[in-house]
Amino acid sequence: MRAALMGVGSLGTIIGALVAKNGGQMTLIDANRVHVDALNEKGATVIGKMQLSGIPVHAITPDQMEGIYDLVILLAKQTYNDVALRQLLPHLGEKSVVCTLQNGVPEESVGKIIGPERVVGGIVGWGASFRGPGVSELTSDVSTMRYEIGEVNGSKTERIQAVCDLLNLAGTCVVMDNLMGTRWSKVIQNATLSGMSAALGCTYAEVLDHEKAVACAAWVGNEIVKIVRARNIVLEDLVPGWSYYSVAFEDKAGLERAKQWLREYFKPHRPLKASMLQDMEKGIPCEIDYIVGICSEWGRKLGIPTPTCDTIISIVKDYEKGKIPLPTMACLDRVQLPALS
Repeated sequence: MRAALMGVGSLGTIIGALVAKNGGQMTLIDANRVHVDALNEKGATVIGKMQLSGIPVHAITPDQMEGIYDLVILLAKQTYNDVALRQLLPHLGEKSVVCTLQNGVPEESVGKIIGPERVVGGIVGWGASFRGPGVSELTSDVSTMRYEIGEVNGSKTERIQAVCDLLNLAGTCVVMDNLMGTRWSKVIQNATLSGMSAALGCTYAEVLDHEKAVACAAWVGNEIVKIVRARNIVLEDLVPGWSYYSVAFEDKAGLERAKQWLREYFKPHRPLKASMLQDMEKGIPCEIDYIVGICSEWGRKLGIPTPTCDTIISIVKDYEKGKIPLPTMACLDRVQLPALS
């Protein structure tokens, strides 16, 4: 099987290093030539909560792709999908499979470009930060390095098992029969803490330790659960025993329980800074439309108010348009939380 990973950022660097270290073969594809050169010349290095130095990997830029890839792990940001997928398309065969591990719910949009019959999907349960050419920092505990993948229709196939076998070299991978339930659980995870991290220019820890900030994160989760329930999607536990329905509430007592759940659930990820915020700091477009925007979009379709999600989006968009400096905790003043009994 000829395998590749496209979009070798913070997560891709670590996955590539672990797959190579544990005996797998996978070509790493990224448009950042300096990063590609560093990976080839010095190997992949992981710092932070995992220490790996100079793991030999094979990396190329998209223009260097040759032949057909049987399996591609897609980790490019959705903001680059139009370009990345059209570069990849000539190198996909009739039976090639692309597993999108991107944020949001990208299966439909990816399928429109490469064909829905080629697409499977999944989520990554851990976080990392890109530290420079060839170097990535694991910011989540090693115990959280888990992947949930599946066919869009929930079937169990040989190809989804092949993806699982590959990702098991870089953590623990589980095949799910409810991909959309898993996807929307991940949307809640990202929109709550990553959304607030981007809107306030801070780490997860700073969100969790601030009363209003963590309340805002809980309100984001509450808005999304209403959308999920209206669509009859059943949320999956990304971590066994931790239900995302715990962020739903109707009164002050429920809000306090949701806040405490968030603090406990995200305790292993406290040092993390949202990848959206990292992009904002670099001056490149972030994935706010695909992570929080999808919630506001579905809210409008269903007639479900999403004021907290909407405010997060407006803060990030104002920064990207140059209307405000990089967000800080002061942006909390823009969030008006509903009253509860």
